[in-house]
Amino acid sequence: MSIWAAAAVTAAGLAAGFANVIVGAGSLITFPTLVALGYPPVLANMSNTVGLVPGSVSGAVAYRRELAGQARRVVLLSSATLAGGVTGGALLLVLPPGVFQAAVPVLIAGAAALMAVQPRVSDLLARRGRSGGGHGGPLLAGGVVLTGIYGGYFGAAQGVILLALLATFLADDLQRLNATKNVLAAMANLVSGLLFVVAGHVDWTLAGLIAAGSVVGGQVGATVGRRLPPRVLRGVVVVGGTGVAVLLAVRWW
Repeated sequence: MSIWAAAAVTAAGLAAGFANVIVGAGSLITFPTLVALGYPPVLANMSNTVGLVPGSVSGAVAYRRELAGQARRVVLLSSATLAGGVTGGALLLVLPPGVFQAAVPVLIAGAAALMAVQPRVSDLLARRGRSGGGHGGPLLAGGVVLTGIYGGYFGAAQGVILLALLATFLADDLQRLNATKNVLAAMANLVSGLLFVVAGHVDWTLAGLIAAGSVVGGQVGATVGRRLPPRVLRGVVVVGGTGVAVLLAVRWW
């Protein structure tokens, strides 16, 4: 690998780490970069997933203040996302490439739309008697499992879907929910990444460069993200998620 290619991968990792903490679309920066450099898509996807794990952890650690008091919630939802991440990672290893391509843009666009109307939906659920206490109940758990499957398989903008689900089913500050989202996304990436390591489909040079960039990006993203007012953060997620859905639809359809 040339020094310019290494710099491009590291820079993409930094940008991805930043984006993942705030919106959750970092793979749309790193994955195309690796493919453009000539790496096979499946190898690029798996190496990318492993490389982004340290950045996801970095962002979650940076948000530790907002995680205070959420231990039970995080543990319960982490079990759901871990189950989904294992399933998604296994599917990537055994299914033909592109199986989920038709559904992915629709899922992301739907999550962005849900995020846009989330305050009204949350109010409606509250008036009807929101169930599930501080962890959102079985509907949220089921949604987190499905998002974990998607995250383990491909993962672009899984943060958009996760944050939309959390904000809809949990009555809490959006910054605190964003902190929870970062932990769950990190869990999905970690468990699927471990599967890819065991399967031997990881280029460690690529993964290491992405990791180095994403750790720095995660810290910077957390600093910027926690300063955004709830309306601005919601707007960033809606715009970012919609943009991701359009880009993927144009590419895949």
